[in-house]
Amino acid sequence: MKPYLILSASLFAASLAPAGAQENPMVGGAPMFVERNIVENAVNSADHTTLVAAVEAAGLVDALQGDGPFTVFAPVNAAFEALPAGTVETLLMPENIEMLQRILTSHVVADNLSGAELMRRARASSDGFFHLETLSGAPLSAQVPGRTLWIYDQSGNAGRVTISDVNQSNGVIHVVDTVLLPR
Repeated sequence: MKPYLILSASLFAASLAPAGAQENPMVGGAPMFVERNIVENAVNSADHTTLVAAVEAAGLVDALQGDGPFTVFAPVNAAFEALPAGTVETLLMPENIEMLQRILTSHVVADNLSGAELMRRARASSDGFFHLETLSGAPLSAQVPGRTLWIYDQSGNAGRVTISDVNQSNGVIHVVDTVLLPR
C-alpha cells in the first residue's frame, strides 16, 4: 500500500471518530487504538518488547485478548533490565513458565480502572492506599503522594505510573517503571 493511501485511510478513520472522543496517548512511539485489545496494542510499543515476549512465553496472549475488562500495569523494557542480571532469561525458560505466569498476572486486575479512579479511591481510603487483588491473587496497592500515582507490590516495591489511561477494547493499560513482584 502506498504511504499516501495509509495516511488517507487514517484521516478517514479519524473523521469517523465521535466528536469529543479522547485520543489515547502514544506508547513506545506507537499510537494505541481504543478499538484494539491489550495485546494488539502492546505489540506495537517499542518500550514493551520484553513484556510482549514474556506474555508470549507464558502462554497468556489469548487470556489478554479476552473480553476482560482488565487493568494492566505494563512495565517498560527498562524495568525488566533493572532486575538482577539473568532474571529475565531465567524466567523465559520453559521450566519456569508457572513463575512467569504468576509474575505477569500480578500486573493484571480484573476491572477497568482509570488513573483518576485509582487516585480517587486511594485518596478516599483511611490508610491512603487503594488495595487491589490481581489475577494471580497477589495484592497491589495504589497510592498518590502529591500528584503522582504509584503502584506497590506485595514486597513493598513501588512502580510509578508514567503513562495512564491507555484505553483498550478490553480494558486499560497504565505504563509503570517497575516490575511488580509477588512473594
